[in-house]
Amino acid sequence: MANFMKRNGKWQARVSWRDADGKLHQKSKAGFATKAQAKLYAAELESELGKGVDVSADPVFADYFEQWYRTYREPHLSKHSESQYIGSIKSIKSYFKKIKLKSINRSFYQQFINDFGKNHAKGTVERLHAQIRSCVKSAIADGIITRDFTYNVMLSYNDDLKRHVEYLSIAELKSLTKTVADDLSSKNIPAYMILVAIYTGARFSEILGLTWDDIDFDAKTIRINKTWDYHNHQGFLPTKTPHSIRTIRVNSRLLDYLKLLPDTSDRLFKIEGADYMNGRINRALKRYLKEAGIDKQGFSFHSLRHSHVAYLLSQGVDLYAISKRLGHANMSITSSVYAYFIDEYRRKSDNLIESKLDKL
Repeated sequence: MANFMKRNGKWQARVSWRDADGKLHQKSKAGFATKAQAKLYAAELESELGKGVDVSADPVFADYFEQWYRTYREPHLSKHSESQYIGSIKSIKSYFKKIKLKSINRSFYQQFINDFGKNHAKGTVERLHAQIRSCVKSAIADGIITRDFTYNVMLSYNDDLKRHVEYLSIAELKSLTKTVADDLSSKNIPAYMILVAIYTGARFSEILGLTWDDIDFDAKTIRINKTWDYHNHQGFLPTKTPHSIRTIRVNSRLLDYLKLLPDTSDRLFKIEGADYMNGRINRALKRYLKEAGIDKQGFSFHSLRHSHVAYLLSQGVDLYAISKRLGHANMSITSSVYAYFIDEYRRKSDNLIESKLDKL
């Protein structure tokens, strides 16, 4: 029920209602220039009440986002993903400050994305936007708001900050592979890990988590179903996503290399008392690149995964097969991450098609 009164030349609207337990609630707002404006406010408030919206709840958006993260996300995240959310919380608090959740509309949120995108790359903007969208859906489910202010917002980002994907040409990949293989010894764990990355495209933590049970020498496969926590030393952890669990086919040469490893542990790549950290492996990789005559300043262990993809694409391997091999949830992720590669090989294919058509 709504009541209206005029005070000091301005109109005030007061809406009263009872909750499911019969408790009386009231919400009022003053300062309307006309009674019609006050009635419109009351009508909108009563409409929200009719939809089950908790009109008495209007938290600060930054606070709600952090509480939503602590409740629904934090218990299920890896340390890496937690750090990404913490960064998002800082960005939201810095921009939105004490702005209430119900005060945010699509135009305001679009301006936030525009401003945030000026100093951030596409992937960072996409990640933050996805997190906020999930939070907003939760606010709608909680009955705090009725509209999704993230709907149909256009993402804006700084293309100059796009991370360049480093990879090796076929000749360079062959040269690196030979250089590393020539330096194999039972104690040279970095060399083995580099070769596994070259031949499988697996992630660093996935390779660290390999056990002898994961290697099927008869079927020529490697099973990837866990990772090794080299950041916080928590031992085995799940894969990045459930889709990352996979069995991939490998060649006999890699399996022959692995047979040379000493079988002294359940894990393939472990020396008692010393786990190989990412930095240590990268230093070894840089040394091998130099020995192979390859000058790639930004090349890292993860770049071997990119090189694996580039090589398979150059050999005409189907994108679907590559996506499954990498452990992506679907081909759209693969095509998004490796769009540069795909466009490059598409141009080569177009040139080939044109040359073939010229012969008709």
